[in-house]
Amino acid sequence: MREYQQLERIAAEHNGVLATANALAAGVSKDIFKSFITENQYERVYHGIYLAPDAWRDEVYLTQLRCPQVVYSHDSALFYHDLTDREPLQRTVTAKTGYNPTHLTADGVKVYTVKEELYTLGITEAVTPFGNTIRVYDMDRTICDIVRSRNAMETQVYKEAWK
Repeated sequence: MREYQQLERIAAEHNGVLATANALAAGVSKDIFKSFITENQYERVYHGIYLAPDAWRDEVYLTQLRCPQVVYSHDSALFYHDLTDREPLQRTVTAKTGYNPTHLTADGVKVYTVKEELYTLGITEAVTPFGNTIRVYDMDRTICDIVRSRNAMETQVYKEAWK
């Protein structure tokens, strides 16, 4: 039962989200992990990512767990830096060139790609409204991205970001 306590601790630290990778890194076997998920009626959200029945579903955080190689950018980064008061209608992320965004675009996520040497510039962390930490580009990088992509943005959001 020591493993069950570890899994409960991990889930509490991640606001009710359990990832198979986190459990295995903590030394919990796959069999025990599977029985814990079944007994506690966790919902399978994505491959290897499970949500407690009483947890809030934070799609932004779940997307970050599902695709750790993406960074929130453009409209989404504006929102997390409080440079706009409007929550974006569509989540926006950036990935390295060559990344296959098919599953993200199917979920309604706008994906930009950049060269590998530009990808890591300005990565920082932000906190979602649910209290989860995500990777996001800093304010300077976000403004540069917006200027570069201004034709694809809403005019009001673009003007508000400049103010």
